[in-house]
Amino acid sequence: MIARIWSGKSPLYLLLLPFAWLYGLITFTLRYSYKKGWKKSWRAPVPVVVVGNLTAGGNGKTPVVIWLVEALQQRGLRAGVVSRGYGGNAAKYPLVLNSATTAAEAGDEPVLIFQRTGAPVAVSPVRSDAVKALLKESHLDVIVTDDGLQHYALQRDIEVVVVDGVRRFGNGWWLPAGPMRERAARLSTVDAVITNGGTAHAGEISMTLEAGLAVNVLTGEQCDVTALQDVVAMAGIGHPPRFFATLKSLGVVTQAEIAFADHQDYQPDQLNPLASPDQTLLMTEKDAVKCRLFAQPHWWYLPVNARISPDESGNLFAKIDQVILRK
Repeated sequence: MIARIWSGKSPLYLLLLPFAWLYGLITFTLRYSYKKGWKKSWRAPVPVVVVGNLTAGGNGKTPVVIWLVEALQQRGLRAGVVSRGYGGNAAKYPLVLNSATTAAEAGDEPVLIFQRTGAPVAVSPVRSDAVKALLKESHLDVIVTDDGLQHYALQRDIEVVVVDGVRRFGNGWWLPAGPMRERAARLSTVDAVITNGGTAHAGEISMTLEAGLAVNVLTGEQCDVTALQDVVAMAGIGHPPRFFATLKSLGVVTQAEIAFADHQDYQPDQLNPLASPDQTLLMTEKDAVKCRLFAQPHWWYLPVNARISPDESGNLFAKIDQVILRK
C-alpha cells in the first residue's frame, strides 16, 4: 500500500499531506538553523564525502559507498567510513569495527562495507564522534559517510546523492505522504548525482548493479547463480523487488520470493522453514552478514557491484582531489 501511495498511484497521500507539511517545515528549519550557525556543526580535519539520498527506501547507496571507497584506495588514498549504524545496538559508541564485530552490534551495512573494502569503519549516532574515533586510530586522507546527507551536525566537503533511476522521486512529497526526505530541488546544491538504473538525466552519472558469482554463506564456495537449483529468494533491503528483478534478468527461476523489512534482524527459526535442504535459499549479501553464525549448507548469497563509467565519474574525483589539496 505504501508503495502505491508514494508512487502516486493512490490518492490516499492526500490524507497524509498535513504530516508531510510538518515534516518539511521541521527539516527546512533544521537545515536553515545549521546554515545560519544557530545550531553548531563540526568540521573534520580531513575531507568528508557524504553519500546519501533524498528518498526513503533502497536506492543502491551501499554499493556506491563500496565503489567509492575502493576507487579511492586504487588512487592510493586512505579512506575511512562512518555510519550511524542503523539496526545495530553497540554496548558503547563510537564503535570501531574489527573482524569480530557483528551486524547486531554495528548494523548490517557497516559490517558489509568493512568486509568488502577492508577500510576502517566506525559507527555512532553522532557521526562526528565516529570520525574522531577513526582519526584517533588511523591516519586517513578522506572520510566517506554512509548516508547522513541530512545530518548537518557534521560538515561536509562533497555531497553525492544516489537516485533510483526507475522510481525517481515518486509523487514528490515529503514523508509520510511521499518518499522524500528533502525535495528534489536539493539536487541542484550537491556535487554529484548517481542514478542507479533507469535513465540518467542530464548532468547525472549513470550506474548499473552487476551481479557477481553466488557465494555459499557457510563455506564461501562460489558458483554461477544459474547453477543453483530450486531457488527460494529472500531479501531484507530497502527495495526487495530490485533483487528479485536482478535474479530474473540473470535467468534464475525462483520457486518463491520473500521480502523482509530493511535491516531485518534474522533468527534461525525465521529462516530455516523458508527452504528445505533440497532447495537453495538465495539472499542478498546484506542479509548474509546477519546469518553467518547460524548459516545452513544450502544458503547462498549474490553480491552485487556498482558499475560506473570512469569518464562520467571523472569530475567527482577531480572535486575530491581539489578538496584534499586544499586541506
